[in-house]
Amino acid sequence: MTLLLFPSRLSTRAPSLIALALLAACSQNGPPPEPPLPAAAMEAVSEDPGVPREPLARAIDQLFTAEDLGDTRALLVLHQGEVVAERYGEGYDADMRFTGWSMSKSVTAVLLGMMVADGRLRLDDPAPVPLWQRAGDPRSGITLRHLLQMRSGLHHEEAREPAYKSDEVRMLFLDGRDDMAGWAEAQSLEYEPGSTFAFSTATSVILSDIAGNTLAPDASPDERQREMEQFIEARLAAPLGMDSLTGEFDASGTLVGGSHFWATPRDWARFGEFLRNGGSVRGVQLVPRNWIEFMRRPSPASPDYGAQLWLNRPSETDREELFGGAIDDGIFAAVGHLGQYVIVSPRQQLTVVHLGKTDNEDRVALVDALERLVALYPSR
Repeated sequence: MTLLLFPSRLSTRAPSLIALALLAACSQNGPPPEPPLPAAAMEAVSEDPGVPREPLARAIDQLFTAEDLGDTRALLVLHQGEVVAERYGEGYDADMRFTGWSMSKSVTAVLLGMMVADGRLRLDDPAPVPLWQRAGDPRSGITLRHLLQMRSGLHHEEAREPAYKSDEVRMLFLDGRDDMAGWAEAQSLEYEPGSTFAFSTATSVILSDIAGNTLAPDASPDERQREMEQFIEARLAAPLGMDSLTGEFDASGTLVGGSHFWATPRDWARFGEFLRNGGSVRGVQLVPRNWIEFMRRPSPASPDYGAQLWLNRPSETDREELFGGAIDDGIFAAVGHLGQYVIVSPRQQLTVVHLGKTDNEDRVALVDALERLVALYPSR
């Protein structure tokens, strides 16, 4: 309810008339008008974002101001390949690198796709892990496809409590940290290869090890790291213009490809656009289109997971990372710990990047807020 006071006029009217005016204002139909947006919220959105500007600005503003969504530090919206909204939290800017956490897995999958396209690896051959190829080792049945789709069958227990017993914590920071792939590959088989979905950072590190061994077999840690860095720069970062893309390596020279790629928000957006365009940039196909289609195809063991990508489909577990099929089931995303998202919707011609820190108890509310933003755009 808004009441505008003009004292020189109201002073001549009876109090009863003022009361009637107040009652009339309070009895208006529908909800009260929304409060005006801060100027900064509107300035973050372009003049023509492809949908009404104010609802988009409000959806973005909620991500930065709502108390139950954690801490949003960067938000980008790209429509038809153009940045139509970009906003940063206090103390953050466009030049800062942000860790992708598990968004890194999607980058690693693209690198593996390039090696498959080069003929260096095959999807359905036994994964080239020497430890598994001994006579009678049941892990010899694990294929590259199984690893990419998180159905290796290895005993990898992610997000376990207490945290110091969780496999990804042990591998990254405790007893496995100097040779992460060796630690991950040494784990026993819990399920038949291919039968059971288990999201695992350790599995993605095995993929990184396979990539490193493919590029530099029997090499020193320094040589392995150098060969991988050169491959990433020449085949992905430079063609995409992802100048900030940086991977971390362990003491054995293995890329920490399950969790430790860093990039600026705009470069994460470039990666999302690359996926939206089926693996091409400026008309050049960097990885075969059918590889991106494979990454987006549901795993036989989990309908909402592809090959190192989350899919917008109903989940058969309690871990639903996207919108449960709402809006458009063609939506997919690279998703990382603490609320990192590169959400891609080809039919909406949309890429949304969210970077920040959202704890598990606020994750559902964050996903709901991102769903409201994405839902503003129509599908083609």
